[in-house]
Amino acid sequence: MKKFILSLSIFLAAATASQAQLLPKFQLGVKGGVNLTSLSNSGSTFNSSNRAGYLGGLWARFGALGFNFQPEVYVTSKNVDINSSNSTASAHAKFTSIDVPLLFGGKVGAFGFGGRFYTGPLMSFAINKDQNLGTAFGNASSLNYKSSNIAWTLGAGVDIRKISVDLRYEAGLTKQNYYDGSTNYKTRVSLFNLSLGYAFL
Repeated sequence: MKKFILSLSIFLAAATASQAQLLPKFQLGVKGGVNLTSLSNSGSTFNSSNRAGYLGGLWARFGALGFNFQPEVYVTSKNVDINSSNSTASAHAKFTSIDVPLLFGGKVGAFGFGGRFYTGPLMSFAINKDQNLGTAFGNASSLNYKSSNIAWTLGAGVDIRKISVDLRYEAGLTKQNYYDGSTNYKTRVSLFNLSLGYAFL
């Protein structure tokens, strides 16, 4: 009898977990977090170092059959330090943008707890481009950050009831122009971000 009750309990728990993944579900929430931005510099005469930025905005999630579609919109600040390889001068560039990722992925778990993995494209629209350049270095150098950019996102997340924690990598696909005073280089902006979300619906 005990084995029967245990087997029945396991079966009901598995059925409930399966139902939680199979039924259509919609969520809407807010998120905020931090990022670290870097520039690719292969074959160039400069190097860059990561600086922390921020992000904040809204996300929605449509899920059924264990899969999710998650569109987001948020404001993000990307910061990077640029150092010339042949001088002591440096520059600081800050870009504020509206980012719109369209993420596709899967989810495992039940009863409000679970893990997610996802990937998808991201469109970024710059709303402010600010460069604080060193005097000698700045007079002959510039980073031309385009007004619209495309990146590819890959990440994972954990859900605890209405709280979500996400860690993701955004690989820049759009090439940016960097001019060091004598040569024009192509570079890509990529970043890691860590965010905390809350589902209010």
